[in-house]
Amino acid sequence: MPVATDVGRPGDEPAGAHTGRPVARRVRDLRLDFFRGLALWFIFLDHIPNNAVSWITLRNYGFSDAAEVFVFISGYAATVAYSGVLVRRGWLMATAAILRRVWQLYAAHIMLFVAFTAQIAWFAIHSAQGGLLEEMNLLGFVGDPTRVIIEAALLRFRPVNLDVLPLYIVLLATFPLALPIAARAPWVALAGSVILYLLARRFDWNLAGYPEGKVWYFDPFTWQLVFMCGAVFAADGRVGARLRPWSRLLLPAAIAYLVFAAAIALSWEFQALARLVPHWLARLLYPIDKTTLDPLRLAHFLALAYIVQLAVPADAAFLRGRLAAPVRLCGAHSLSVFCIGTFLSFSAQAALSTTEGSFLAQVAGSAAGIAIMVAAAAIAAWYRHEERA
Repeated sequence: MPVATDVGRPGDEPAGAHTGRPVARRVRDLRLDFFRGLALWFIFLDHIPNNAVSWITLRNYGFSDAAEVFVFISGYAATVAYSGVLVRRGWLMATAAILRRVWQLYAAHIMLFVAFTAQIAWFAIHSAQGGLLEEMNLLGFVGDPTRVIIEAALLRFRPVNLDVLPLYIVLLATFPLALPIAARAPWVALAGSVILYLLARRFDWNLAGYPEGKVWYFDPFTWQLVFMCGAVFAADGRVGARLRPWSRLLLPAAIAYLVFAAAIALSWEFQALARLVPHWLARLLYPIDKTTLDPLRLAHFLALAYIVQLAVPADAAFLRGRLAAPVRLCGAHSLSVFCIGTFLSFSAQAALSTTEGSFLAQVAGSAAGIAIMVAAAAIAAWYRHEERA
């Protein structure tokens, strides 16, 4: 499998490259590709309404979901990809490389927006489902299409399910400001990120959306903390080793919290479990807001990440196996796979609406979508290999 990814070449520069000393090339951490690919599969499945197959995803068993995984790994990979450029060529060249990537992401988002919107509009017209435009947040096109196009170009207007990529664009576009600090003083950078997160939650900071009164579904001022956690952990390179002496306390606590979160999340689906949740506890917990990254979501993701890094070492044999290969392949070509997955999620939704959404149809639609995503990643890998050759 080619080593290149959609964010640069994560794994090419070892953690600690910020020291300015000559660095040795390190072995690629396949966990990045595997878990990012798994997150992309989960996002695709979660975006299909009333999809029984989505019961295998994270969102049903805790407070966080695949979005946190994707944003965290994006931050981690950004540090690995661009810290080497910072050392070898300086801040200006690293900034240019990051902004070049931001432009690629922006262009992909605009193309996805056009294709996704056209797909929804075509289906709404031909299926006589006029309410679908409102459901997918596209009514603005009917009233003022010119204004909507301008707002879409400014990332202020987005249909349903097109929120993750604009968040990534904004976080990466501002990353040149954080990269030098993260590279030289990772924990200072993380402290600043935590302060920004707390201020944003205290004063309700968010970016304005469209129509008037709307805000971004993923608040960049709070979600930057997940991105920066990934960036700082990559820059430090020794977080797992630092926490190992505390594993006797941290591991049971993390497991207990994950079990508690799973019980609460399952109570949202099963009335028998909901009756077991005391009213005083519900008042303490709710609302668990995704837009502003509720602390319960953040704690759940960090607990999950802590356990995963203990359970899955970088040299885990299954990461190189055939069963993991399709997942790794999708993670290595995340931009194209994300765009195709978003497009396919509505295709599956439309197909299920014409087949009465039977269980077999849900399984078949989910499997077909993932197969197409894997095929697209394989084509991208082949093309990149041939282009370099």
